[in-house]
Amino acid sequence: MNKKTKGILCVISAAFFFSLMSLFVRLSGDLPSFEKSFWRNLVAIVFAVYAMQKKQIPYRIEEKKNLKYLLIRATAGTVGIFCNYYAIDHLVIADANMLNKLSPFFAILFSYFALKERIQPIQLGFVITAFVGALCILKPTGGIAAFPAFIGMLGGMGAGLAYTYVRKATQNGVKGPQIVLFFSVFSCLMSVPFMLPVFVMPTATQIGFLFLAGLAAAGGQFSITAAYTYAPASEISVYDYTQIIFAALFGMILLGELPDYLSILGYLIICGAGIAMFFYNKRDDQ
Repeated sequence: MNKKTKGILCVISAAFFFSLMSLFVRLSGDLPSFEKSFWRNLVAIVFAVYAMQKKQIPYRIEEKKNLKYLLIRATAGTVGIFCNYYAIDHLVIADANMLNKLSPFFAILFSYFALKERIQPIQLGFVITAFVGALCILKPTGGIAAFPAFIGMLGGMGAGLAYTYVRKATQNGVKGPQIVLFFSVFSCLMSVPFMLPVFVMPTATQIGFLFLAGLAAAGGQFSITAAYTYAPASEISVYDYTQIIFAALFGMILLGELPDYLSILGYLIICGAGIAMFFYNKRDDQ
């Protein structure tokens, strides 16, 4: 299995975990978004420490220049989470998710400027095709110029920049668990001053769902970190749209939500773009 294929599988795995995380966050009920973010990253810290102990990875970052990349990744990722949660709280969920799915576009753009990675026109075409499929599924209801929508777009931008610097850091020798730990600790600390003034004591059921959300988030973080270690964003980020398919399946099976014909059309478009991208990359390797 070559590196591109591994990267694709890791992105799909991350999409599954992040869609599962969204399900558990929704099931956790009416809690402040900063509190949900805190619990999500707190669980990720535990798993990151365990992974570093098991693999005997040092906590210290050897090269000082990598601290800059980690800070950019952590700051952008934290802003992305906060903005995404704010958008979910103030927009139609479809609008918020659609804006967050702009992250692969931003990842490709940032990769071009920060990593000097070349973008093939056909690859860009596949990404645009997948985005059209996402629009069919999400069916945004408008209000794109409103302030919450602008914040949601910043969330997608933050996620795209974070993914770019995940690859930048790993290219310079930083290990995946180091990146996850640094980001999770940073995000937890940033959540505290916003969480305390509006803190709500969760019930036992809510704690359970928040733990599961954090567990799924940890799986997503490790998967997405590994993905951009194996391959550049311009070649694998399109597969991030499989998160929409997983979310739709969870909605159908667990929440009783049935997709309409536009959603089904979107699934077909995204799957078609993903399969075409896979065979294009495979031919390129050969």
